[in-house]
Amino acid sequence: MPSRRHFVATTAALLSAPLAAPALALARPSAAQKAAWDAQVTPPGFDPATSNPWGLHPRLLPRRVEARPGLRPGDIHVDARARYLYHIEPGGTAMRYGVAIARDDLYEPGRYTIRRKVSWPPWTPTRNMIEREPEKYAEFADGVPPGPDNPLGSRALYLFDGGRDTYLRIHGTPHPRSIGGLASSGCVRMVMAHINTLYDRVDLGVTAVLYPLDGGRPRSG
Repeated sequence: MPSRRHFVATTAALLSAPLAAPALALARPSAAQKAAWDAQVTPPGFDPATSNPWGLHPRLLPRRVEARPGLRPGDIHVDARARYLYHIEPGGTAMRYGVAIARDDLYEPGRYTIRRKVSWPPWTPTRNMIEREPEKYAEFADGVPPGPDNPLGSRALYLFDGGRDTYLRIHGTPHPRSIGGLASSGCVRMVMAHINTLYDRVDLGVTAVLYPLDGGRPRSG
């Protein structure tokens, strides 16, 4: 378990290149369908600290750790170097989750505001994604409906820069074995069962701080 100093020194970042534009025209699942999908992606007898049918390294399982003094409860901090997301709690602690972050040069460190949350969201690749990798994304230009195979998984937190949607998301993934690596096209990925536990604890309007891989400070929002 990293020390508080490790968190302070290595908190590095995530993301970039818009990944998930909202696809509002796609059908929205019913409450019963969402509940069925939640059960499908949650291991029997789920214990966040020990359940691991995905074969993750144990350090990537959720754990309550000491937070750096002065961090505001409710905010999220993403350490890209260590592949951790910290959700700051009152009383000087944080819940730490393993994540996957953007591959190649798609990082976009900074300070963002979470202005939208969606349970079982649809997904549409951005124009940049389609232009960059048409063989991978062009067939999904009209969007992908919600469900366990959707690239945004079970939950998504939408990151804004002021009033602008950055198309960066903290979201679940149907590829849990990618956690701990460089895998996404810009967003922060989490195991679906893990983001399901985080989602209800995150309030709209909180800050998500995405730190650079070099350990420096993110730009001001």
